[in-house]
Formats: sequence, C-alpha cells, structure tokens
Amino acid sequence: MKRTHHCNELRPAHIGQTATLSGWVHSRRDLGGLIFIDIRDREGRTQTVFDPSDLPKEIFERAASLRSECVVAITGKVRQRPAGTNNVKIATGEVEVAVRALEVLNMADVLPFPVDDPELASKVNEELRLQYRYLDLRRPEMARNIRLRSRVATATRVFMEEQGFLEVETPILFKSTPEGAREFLVPNRREPGTFYALPQSPQQFKQILMVGGVERYYQLARCFRDEDQRADRQLEFTQIDIEMSFIERADIYTLIEGLLRRVWKVALGEDIVTPFTRITFEEALNRYGADKPDTRFGMELADFTEEFRSSGFKVFSGAVAAGGVVKALNAKGLAGATQGQIETMTEYAKSFGAKGLAYIKVEGGEWKSPIMKFFNDVEKAALTKKLGIEEGDLILFAADQWLTACEILGKIRLYCAGVLKGQGKLTIAPNRFDFLWVVDFPLLSFDKEQNRWYSSHHPFTAPVAEDIQFLTSDPKKVRGQHYDIVVNGTELGGGSIRIHQPDVQKTVFEQVLQISPEETKLRFGYLLEAFRYGAPPHGGIALGFDRLIAILCGTPSIRDVIAFPKTAKGTDLMTNSPAPVTPKQLRDLHLELKAAKKE
Repeated sequence: MKRTHHCNELRPAHIGQTATLSGWVHSRRDLGGLIFIDIRDREGRTQTVFDPSDLPKEIFERAASLRSECVVAITGKVRQRPAGTNNVKIATGEVEVAVRALEVLNMADVLPFPVDDPELASKVNEELRLQYRYLDLRRPEMARNIRLRSRVATATRVFMEEQGFLEVETPILFKSTPEGAREFLVPNRREPGTFYALPQSPQQFKQILMVGGVERYYQLARCFRDEDQRADRQLEFTQIDIEMSFIERADIYTLIEGLLRRVWKVALGEDIVTPFTRITFEEALNRYGADKPDTRFGMELADFTEEFRSSGFKVFSGAVAAGGVVKALNAKGLAGATQGQIETMTEYAKSFGAKGLAYIKVEGGEWKSPIMKFFNDVEKAALTKKLGIEEGDLILFAADQWLTACEILGKIRLYCAGVLKGQGKLTIAPNRFDFLWVVDFPLLSFDKEQNRWYSSHHPFTAPVAEDIQFLTSDPKKVRGQHYDIVVNGTELGGGSIRIHQPDVQKTVFEQVLQISPEETKLRFGYLLEAFRYGAPPHGGIALGFDRLIAILCGTPSIRDVIAFPKTAKGTDLMTNSPAPVTPKQLRDLHLELKAAKKE
C-alpha cells in the first residue's frame, strides 16, 4: 500500500480524494461506537475514523485491537470534520480520513513510557529515554530537534559553498599529541605497541591544508575527548571547523557573523543584527566576571580597589596590599535572600579559594552587615554612587587577585540572576540573543605547580604582532590573536590567527612552553617541516555544532539534539557500550588487561 500523502499534508482542498497514509498509531479513542485513530509519521499526524456501519467487521475489530505505536497503513476518503470538532493544534485539524482499508504492518508491545503525551514524556527518567532511544526519537519534540539539526547543517554547507570554501574530510585515526584534553587511544594490530589517537580536533590537518593551498576549508568535523561529561559536553561531538588563508581577524568575524545570520534565519526565521559587539578579555572580566559574559542583564561588577586601599576592614586593605583588587556587584532587589542562598554564594566564593563572602543587605532603610562597622562615610558614599544602591538591594564583595575576584563575582552574578528570574524580578525574553566577540585574550597562562607557561588557547595561536618582542622577556604581557564567539553567556566557538613562521612557532614550543626539541620534533615535526615550504598567513575557528543546535532548540542539554548520545558516565544505554571484548581480540592486539574484574 504505497502512501499517497504524509500525515501532515491533508487539507480541505483534498476533501473527496482517496488517500493512503502510513505511520504509527499516535492515539486511539473509542467514542460512540466509532474508533478514532490518529496516525503519525515524521511530518505530523492525521485523524482517521473507523465506522462499523461502513466497514467489514474484521477491519473494525482489527482497528479495535491496535495500541499506541503499532505501524499501520490505511486507505480512505478525505472528508470535512463535523462542525465543532476541528483541532486547531494540528495542521490537518480541519479534515479526517474515513477508513476503507487497514493493513497492520507491525504490532507494538506495551511501551515502557508514553510518546504521545509531551507533558508525561518530559517527566520520564532520562536514563529510561536513552535506553529506549528509538522510542524517544519518535516524540515530536525530539523529531523537531533532529529536523532542525539537519536544516542547520544544510544551511551551513550552502553558505560555506557560497563563500568559496571546500569541504575536506580529515582523518579520524590520528597520532597522539597529548596537550589539552585526554585522548582516546586505538591500538594498532599491525605494529604492536603503537597506537592511533582519535582527534580532539582537526587543528593540525587544517593548518596543513592551508600550506597545501586549499585556502578556504571547512568541515562538520567529528571530534573526540576523553573527559568528564556535562550537559553541554559529550565524549564525541561535532564542530563546524573552518580555516582560511591570507586573512586577518576581521575577516573571520565577518564570515561567522554572516554564517550565524543565515543559520538564525533558516532555523528560527529571525534576523540578527550584525556586526556583533567586540569586547576585550580584560573588559569582559572587569564588567561581568566571565570571559563568556551573558549581557542580557546588567548587574555589572564595579572596582573599589582604590577606595578600600586604606580601609579599616583588613580583608579588603590586605588584599590590595598583596597586589589584589576589591570588586563588588549590586544584586538589585535581592536583599531578601535566604540564609540558604547566602550559603550557596559563600560556597561559590570558597570554591575559588576565598575564606568567605562579604555582603550588605539594604533593608528597612539600613545597611545590614557584620562588616559595616569597618566602613567610613567616604567608603559608603563611593559604594552608593558606583552601585546605585537603593532599598532592597544586596551588595556582594570579592577581595582577591584580579582574576580570582572577577571569577568569584562572575559566578555569583549568574546565580543571583537565576534567583531573581525565579522570583519574577528579572525578565529575559526567550527569543533574545546577545552575540559578542571576546578578543585579546592573554596568549599564555602560568601554571604555579609546574612553574611553567602554557597556552591559553593552543600552541599554534599567533601573538599580537606588537607583543612578539615580549615572548621570552615578559610572557604575561603577550596578547594572543584569539577570539571567542559568545551568545547569552554560552561560548559558541573559538579560534585564532595561527603562527605561520617556523622560527616563531619553534620559539613558542621550546623557549616559552619549554617543550624539548626532541619532543617538539616527535609531536609537531611534520607541521614545522611543512611551514618551511611556504606557509601562508592563516587563521580559523571552530563552532560547537551540538551546542549551537541546543541553543536554537531552547534546550540546556546537548543530549536532546544528538540522535544517540551518551550518559554523564559516557555510556550508551541502548547498546550497552562500552563493553568487554574477547580474550582473542586482546591477543590479536597484543594487549593484556590488568583491570580488576567486577564482582
């Protein structure tokens, strides 16, 4: 029975026509001697009617035996629904199909959870949904997410093709270059004791493609990182990977703004405004306490280092004397914070190494805090002026080294915003998207434990030209040509202009990062060798595709936009992977397990 229409296609214009539909039984209702069955396929659903006065008994009884998710094909005549029975919630709600023939293509067992009721299905334990992912994918919400993902992938490819980019696949079996996240290793049977590694990203290959004259490369690339899972992180993920030759940072900004403008139009029908705001790393930390700031609300940090340099409150003046800063923010309207909420914020501060959290509640015309006795009138006036303090406000402080103080208040700022939203005191439109570029990151960060510098982004990032002179003499001064694209407090992606001169790259590896010449050659020798034969200036970016789709779908978890994701423990519950392998497989790979057997 070849279907003539899909289940979201029939309209009043089809009345009188004979239609054949195939799909799943979405719901069945027995009313007044009639059986109503909604049939659903990928596109939508249509109501069908089984009338015992018009059907052989055998067909009617077969319809009566159907349960949710049985697979059927029906043929019947399209007709207008009776007056007053239209369903405005579905596109086919003005018509129904009076069934003449029914074929049961497959019966379904009783379901482990409902897929026809969005409210009930949303309450199902996620592990159960992942165990029966093939059922979960039938839910309209999941079907919508997967469809949108496909449309955005197509829109990306069309846009990149229009911009003159070539889609090039890079290897999945790579070599181990153990910087960054932990890698997945693949034993090589052909040469015992050697291993491939799954790529954390195609970084080195795309730079080699630039040396190879490809000039404009992109790929929806699969990447692998053996790291702890989060709502926005999986062991395997997809990124929109891009590299360009003969460009500057502004060229990347223009390209990505155009791509995201196209994606938002295709996915949501919305026009986003370009160019995006650009903000330096330092300004982002100073104002918002984060290098991926959510700018949809204020609550900005203010600096009080000078005002409290000689303060009678030794926690503040001591921090300044130690080369630190004093920062504060005003959580307007949050003076009524509960003890539990204050304790949560205090724990956030302690997680960064602070001993506690200083705060002031402005209630009943008074400033209430154990630290008020240490403040003089000048300090109070400075707080009032800079923070616009009013009745009902909650003032929160951090006194520490600059980065730590900023990050403490940055985390607390987001927590306060969440509390205020829950209380209805802060409203953010769900369709508001604040895009910005964060630029001028420090090229290097210092690891106190190992007493060495490491790359803030990755070791191929080019320093800002005028800062190259400080690479070996004063590394903390060096800014990198690194940029992140941020929306609503989420980092969509990041990239950089790359080092293309072999002598500068060698200096970074060996003198700055203290990677020995032998290790440099072992890990990156082929890249440095390639650079000797005419490497063009180049740069690129990678956008997290799963994260992008989650934002467009309005879900906090990327598991909702990946067809077959893994749990927080890295397990695929549907296939029960990872799983043990046979002794023969291990022998073939020349491997011996020393892991303790599970009881």
